[in-house]
Amino acid sequence: MTPSAAEFVSLLPEGSFVDDEGQLVVGGCRLVDLADQYGTPVLVVDEASVRSQVRRFDASMREGWANSRVVFASKAFPCTAMYEVMAQEGVGVDVAGGGELVMALAGGVSPSKIIVHGNAKTTEELSMALEAQVGTIVIDNFDDIDRLEQLARREQGVLIRVLPRVSADTHEAIATGQVGSKFGLDGEQALEAIARVRASEHLRLDGLHAHIGSQILDTGPFALEVAALAEYGDFDVYDLGGGLGVRYTYHQDPPSPEEWCAAVTSAARRHLPSSARLIVEPGRSMVARSGFTLYRVTTVKRGSSTFVAVDGGMADNLDVSLYGERFEASVVDRVGGGELVTLVGRHCESGDTLIRGVAMRSPRVGDVVVVAATGAYTYTMQNNYNGALRPPLVFVGGGRSQLRVRRETYTDFFRRDVPDEGG
Repeated sequence: MTPSAAEFVSLLPEGSFVDDEGQLVVGGCRLVDLADQYGTPVLVVDEASVRSQVRRFDASMREGWANSRVVFASKAFPCTAMYEVMAQEGVGVDVAGGGELVMALAGGVSPSKIIVHGNAKTTEELSMALEAQVGTIVIDNFDDIDRLEQLARREQGVLIRVLPRVSADTHEAIATGQVGSKFGLDGEQALEAIARVRASEHLRLDGLHAHIGSQILDTGPFALEVAALAEYGDFDVYDLGGGLGVRYTYHQDPPSPEEWCAAVTSAARRHLPSSARLIVEPGRSMVARSGFTLYRVTTVKRGSSTFVAVDGGMADNLDVSLYGERFEASVVDRVGGGELVTLVGRHCESGDTLIRGVAMRSPRVGDVVVVAATGAYTYTMQNNYNGALRPPLVFVGGGRSQLRVRRETYTDFFRRDVPDEGG
């Protein structure tokens, strides 16, 4: 049974619809018009949808735990324009590298609301964080402590990342809380780190951090994570990370932000001191549904299978190749129903397959195709495979569109070249 138009629209940002002429409209903009104006591929974000999701998380956390803070896991969409949105909404951001830090600062995020992560932070990155006077640095190993004790000249708040020993049902590449993970300190090592930081001259131990993975479609493992943190004792701050999954396909049914926040705050009331601050770090679930990618069909090849090839692929969406993620797509002016085809990219690799068995109505060369729910990690992992130009980023809302990141040009390829001076 092929999906209806309404089923496909339900994967797009809230408020999307098919108009009287059969055209998909998001943020008040016809998708075919966006493709014509900005070219393809193009990544589009409904800004109001992002802001709405931020507010849902913030309100839900405060309802369940008054002393709470929502922090955007910015690796899901590390872009100055997105950092500006988070700064304007007043939430914190976490960063996992010097590049994300400088973009967050450029986007207007208050340093006091920045959390610095990473299992292999360099001396340079820690120096940048200290110079910026970020609010929190998360200690992942003893080398972090050594470097910070050498570098810090004023009091610096830190959290210690512990390994909760919680296995979640997700792809192994994005599971982080199980035994054997490269992240965090376990058992006696965590206790040793706690003791070392408490004895440090410049490091202030605020509490603990943990994270169990990404794209998790059940609240149960998060309750186990809270219980695992409680075993280390009472602290002022408990950062539970993020990991709430999103709906990429018609058949997935993830918890809503309200359900997820209720689950973690309920577990916190059972296990954690009532005076503590509770931090959560949603990333994927904050932005995935708000974004979508537009392509143009370049080739339709019919045979034992029907291959519909578009002008993008694994250079602008690595989720499929890396994690086997399933997406859904449609022609923008013929939504719902259709034949089952394989949507493939233009890159010279058999793994450059975007979606197998996706329903499309009479796809033909020149059609504009939309892939839904690409707002998380696609911008992050854009690349130049086969010399592909990284696509532009466009924000939409209220019937208007705004270019926030221009399309890469061939000239950009040579900006870092150094001439051969050997003669």
